[in-house]
Amino acid sequence: MREGAHPGRIARYPAEETSQRAKQTHGIPFRTDPRRAGRKSTTREPIIQEREAYDPDWSEGFEPEATRRDAGVTESSRANRGWWDRNADEYQIEHGTFLGDDRFVWGPEGLDEAEAGLLGPPEELKGRAVLEIGAGAAQCARWLAAQGARPVALDLSHRQLQHALRIGGSFPLVCADAGALPFADGSFDLACSAYGALPFVADPRLVLREVRRVLRPGGRFVFSVTHPIRWAFPDEPGPEGLSVSSSYFDRTPYVEQDERGRAVYVEHHRTLGDRVRDIVASGFRLVDLVEPEWPAWNTAEWGGWSPLRGNLIPGTAIFVCERD
Repeated sequence: MREGAHPGRIARYPAEETSQRAKQTHGIPFRTDPRRAGRKSTTREPIIQEREAYDPDWSEGFEPEATRRDAGVTESSRANRGWWDRNADEYQIEHGTFLGDDRFVWGPEGLDEAEAGLLGPPEELKGRAVLEIGAGAAQCARWLAAQGARPVALDLSHRQLQHALRIGGSFPLVCADAGALPFADGSFDLACSAYGALPFVADPRLVLREVRRVLRPGGRFVFSVTHPIRWAFPDEPGPEGLSVSSSYFDRTPYVEQDERGRAVYVEHHRTLGDRVRDIVASGFRLVDLVEPEWPAWNTAEWGGWSPLRGNLIPGTAIFVCERD
């Protein structure tokens, strides 16, 4: 990793600039953001400061229209950066208690890395350089640091990383696009992503190839996404979410758009077969596919995830990949 990302600040590298130069240099000096968050807090006190005007064209009172249509790499990245910047506070309010400040949870089922060991035994993480992609408030990176690892937390959303600053930690925070990672080849031993980046990108192979590039030979990448079967069902936690409503094979992106037809949120669907082909085509070897079962202790609802649905159909798919 190049110099520029330091604990206590966010190294910011906009996607529109990295996309042109990252692949040429394989490691770009960061531009740092001198602003710092206030006192250390917890996810139960989510507001740091007055919200920044992330998108001056956004109409606060407008209810986005949900549709299914094509959305490319640039449109998806722009829409999702804006969505997460606008909704980071609400997300941390709603889910902060479940996620904790320093837990590594793979999904709404509550599968904990401390028990799953998908990155390897916790006692073997000490000294390992780990990249967390789509880190949000960096809860997973914070847990990794507690095991003695050397994490770097990366997210597309500057506002999410402000929450990471608020909670605290001694590891670097980087604001950049996962499709143009601003790190040198072979910078990391491990990489992970708990519902980060992969569900939201139009070209997952671009992200996978970038992750492979920054991993050392023998490195492992573990990522979780919404289980593809969920796309055939309505995103509802109750009985109405148990009837198939669309084709599992319909890969048309889910898009929320404003009154001008501009995307403000985009999520992309891949079948299980698509995910496997993307992984293999990007130079990884798939060593495990984990479908967490809903545990009896978890009574929470999270969007379309619930005990009712979780006991009947899988909600999360976790792919364990290795770079030869």
